[in-house]
Amino acid sequence: MITTPILFSKLTDLEINEIVKRDPVVIIPAATLEDHGPHLPVDTDVVIAEAICAELCRKIPDETVLMPCINIGYSPHHIDGPGTVTIEWDTFIRYCKDITRSLIHHGFRKLLFVNAHGSNHPVLDMAARLTNVENPEARCALVSWWGLRKVQDAVRIFRESEITGHGCELETSLYLAIQPEAVYMEKAVKDYSHPRSPHFWSDLVGQAPDSSFANPVNLNEYWSSVSETSVWGDATKATPEKGQIILETASEELIEVVRELRERPKRSRVRRQDFTHTNPRY
Repeated sequence: MITTPILFSKLTDLEINEIVKRDPVVIIPAATLEDHGPHLPVDTDVVIAEAICAELCRKIPDETVLMPCINIGYSPHHIDGPGTVTIEWDTFIRYCKDITRSLIHHGFRKLLFVNAHGSNHPVLDMAARLTNVENPEARCALVSWWGLRKVQDAVRIFRESEITGHGCELETSLYLAIQPEAVYMEKAVKDYSHPRSPHFWSDLVGQAPDSSFANPVNLNEYWSSVSETSVWGDATKATPEKGQIILETASEELIEVVRELRERPKRSRVRRQDFTHTNPRY
C-alpha cells in the first residue's frame, strides 16, 4: 500500500493538536542553494534533503511529521560560485533554534534535523545542542545523510570515483534518481583538481583513496580556490540506480534513528554541586 508523508504545512490547527498526542518525531530537512558544477542545479542539496526525508516519512507516517526544508543555509566559502545564497552562521543558528522552539511550544518533543549540506552540519549541531539546553523537556538530534553507516557501506560497494565530495558521483546519482530531467549529464565532469596530501583530503562518505591517506584534518577553503569546476569528484560515473540505492538505504536507516529517538528515555537533570562551601563568585 502506498502511503504519503504527514506534511506539517498541510495540517490544520486541530490536526496538529491531535498528531502531537502520538508523540511523533518531527523531521526537519536542511540544505542550501549553491553552485554544483555545470550539470546540476543550485537546489541540489534541497532536492536531496527533501527526497530522503519524504521517503522516510512515507514509510512510517504514523511516527513522523515532515517539516518544509530549510533551503538556505551557511555557505560563505561557495560565494564565488554563481547562484550561491548564504546566511551568517549566527543568524542561521538562531533561525533554526526559533523553528525548534516553536515546535516544542506546540507540544512536539522529538525533533530530527536531516542535513544535506556539509557546512550546515556544525551550525545545525549548535542549534540542536542549544535546543536541548534551553528546552530540557524535548530532544533535538542531527544527522547528515552521508554520515549514515549503511549509506557508507552501500557506497563502498558501487562507487567508481577516487573521491566524492560535491556535485560528484553521489550527489549527481541522487539527483538522477529524483529529477533526471533537471540534470545535464552531457556537461558532467571529472574534477580531481583540488590539492590533496596525507592529512589534508576530504571525501563525502569518509573513504580514503588509498592507505597512504591518514585521518583528514578539517580545512574549509574558498571553493573556487580548490576546484576548477565546482565539482569535487567524478560526476560522469553517476547513474540513477546508484542514487536509488542511496535513497533507499538512507531512508531505511533513518527509520532506525527515528525509532531509537522515540524510545530514548527522558532523564531529569541532577545538580551535583556541593553547596556546603559556596563559592561567593556564583
